[in-house]
Amino acid sequence: MLAADPGASIAAIAAEAGVDRRTVYRRFDSREQLLEAIYEARLEAIGRAIEGARLREAPVPVALHRYVENIIVVNRKWPVDLSRMLGDDAVRRRRDAYVDEVDAFLERATEEGLLRPGLPGRWAGALLPELVNLVNREQPGLSPGQAADVVVETLLHGIGGASR
Repeated sequence: MLAADPGASIAAIAAEAGVDRRTVYRRFDSREQLLEAIYEARLEAIGRAIEGARLREAPVPVALHRYVENIIVVNRKWPVDLSRMLGDDAVRRRRDAYVDEVDAFLERATEEGLLRPGLPGRWAGALLPELVNLVNREQPGLSPGQAADVVVETLLHGIGGASR
């Protein structure tokens, strides 16, 4: 609900959740505290997604697919406004550490020949979340595995196919 309407009131959020707003206020003292809890839950889910992908140990194609599939699940469960989320310095630092971990993995993918060398710095790291967001927005009916197939295929092979 907050992804669709970042200004949603606690009363509206409570109604959407099927509880009284007093129930929400018993758990969270303020709207900001609720947002912090949501951001924390999303960050924890991202950490589990990265850990589950085994970016350092698994073969690159396997780890890439696992990571993308896991992140699709996270984005669908926790569709928050990242600009607001990253306004918090501690949240941004933690998210940046995750970005660094994924970038190191993408560097390994380049070294192993899955990604083309010589691209501008962080190009693959910037493109990957855009592809994930695109598949979530344009193909919401795909399962996480199917959506990951589309993202990974596009990242590794592009959308071309015509011979020159």
